[in-house]
Amino acid sequence: MSKTAEHSFSSVISVNPYNDTYVNGISSFLSPTQEPAFSKDQFAISYLNTREFINAQIEISKNIPDEDLYDAINTKAYSELALDNAVEYQIQYIETFQNLDEENRHFHVFIVDPLDIAQTFVPPVEKIKYLDVIIPIPLLLKSLYAKEIIDSSGVHCFIYFQENDAFVTIYGDREFIYTKSIKHSLKEMHERFCELFGERIEYQSFLDFLSKENLKETQSNYKEYFIKLYKELFANVNDILTYAKRAFEIEKFEHVYIGSQVDTVTKLDEMLEVELNIKSSEFEFDYGFESNDVYIDQLHSLMHIYTTVSELDKYECNFTKYHRPPAFVKRESGKLILLTLASFVLAFAYPVTYWILNHSQMIREDLLKQQYKEVHNIKITRESTIRNRQADKLKALSLLKLEKKEYIEKKSTLIKIHDVKVNYPMKAKILTLLTKDLNKFGVKVESLNYSESNSTKTFNLDLVSSQDRKITKLVHFLTQHHEKEFKFQLDKISYDDESKVYFSQLKVNLL
Repeated sequence: MSKTAEHSFSSVISVNPYNDTYVNGISSFLSPTQEPAFSKDQFAISYLNTREFINAQIEISKNIPDEDLYDAINTKAYSELALDNAVEYQIQYIETFQNLDEENRHFHVFIVDPLDIAQTFVPPVEKIKYLDVIIPIPLLLKSLYAKEIIDSSGVHCFIYFQENDAFVTIYGDREFIYTKSIKHSLKEMHERFCELFGERIEYQSFLDFLSKENLKETQSNYKEYFIKLYKELFANVNDILTYAKRAFEIEKFEHVYIGSQVDTVTKLDEMLEVELNIKSSEFEFDYGFESNDVYIDQLHSLMHIYTTVSELDKYECNFTKYHRPPAFVKRESGKLILLTLASFVLAFAYPVTYWILNHSQMIREDLLKQQYKEVHNIKITRESTIRNRQADKLKALSLLKLEKKEYIEKKSTLIKIHDVKVNYPMKAKILTLLTKDLNKFGVKVESLNYSESNSTKTFNLDLVSSQDRKITKLVHFLTQHHEKEFKFQLDKISYDDESKVYFSQLKVNLL
């Protein structure tokens, strides 16, 4: 049974909230409408662009029971994806069975900020009041396989451009694998085209060229720049497919489908097939709908076909918060009215009323006891989980402490090796340089020593010469030729009558 038949709806309205377009569907006939309105017999469906949600894969232990699954996924999503704990994200998920894992279950998780939904769907809700389904856009593609519109197996890639978004979605063996938003929405392509062309053109002129001009035949000045734009697009798509091959162990892509919100004359699939060497087709399928030759956006058609499929329970990630009010008897006001009527009846049958109230209290007590048991079990499970996490944390901190200690030891060893390798040869090099200058002026060194104080490095040379002029010439030469490398200091020159030579101490500070 389809989703619409299940609730006895006579028509379906699909909503594109990003350009405020609506398509009515009655039986197999689709027609765009400019004035959508609320109808209680009308099923409403919309979608979320890939830029509106976070998509990730999460592993959950098979030991976690189904009733705790949402809490486990929610907790892991916040921790692994570093979500802001101040925001209460809406989280939906589907399970994937492509990974054969004996210990863990694998889930595709879709995460949405509630504020984004509230901002995006203001205009539709003002017009039609309720939205029964809001689904992430890549999951709409599952209906193509469920309805056997695509009946081949293998790995397929879907590329679609909208005014405010563009996405690449991959399905393998009829199951969702990966989706990614790309920076090639129609508006972004327009901006990039203006950069390439070197002149700004109107956005509508850009769309008119897409929908009316064929690149193979046109003589327009735009042709060269559109080709460059498409080549950039195909290079981006190729990078994504290369990543997907490596990340999801895909041998090859069997088919690529490419399309646009705007009906284009240029065969993008032919260009894509030449660039990527993958069999390609237009993103245009035979859904079995009639539309009086009016072009219907493929996303609208996908939403309508999605409502006719009942085998998509595990792909039903519904983010709507614009639900229809429950039936009268399920509303609080309805319950109050019925209770009032019952009170009038019971006023004339006190014993029956007393028995009913007593019985209802017993039932309520039993329900509360049952709820207490369930909450208590959840509490025990979560406390156990917290203790395990704390134990894991202590182990991790212990390992981190050991790693830090090992890092400090290795760092110290490397510093010592560097000091021996770099500083010692530098001292020898400096001494060699100074010795050449000493020999040049006939001055000898009686002794030398090296010292370091804070950041100052100093050589102390005790000089000996037969003439004091040789020492002064040496110092003059050194200060002239090495003033940027050293600072020289000579306090005095003394003469020894006994040995008939001059002595002096030269301090050389390294700059």
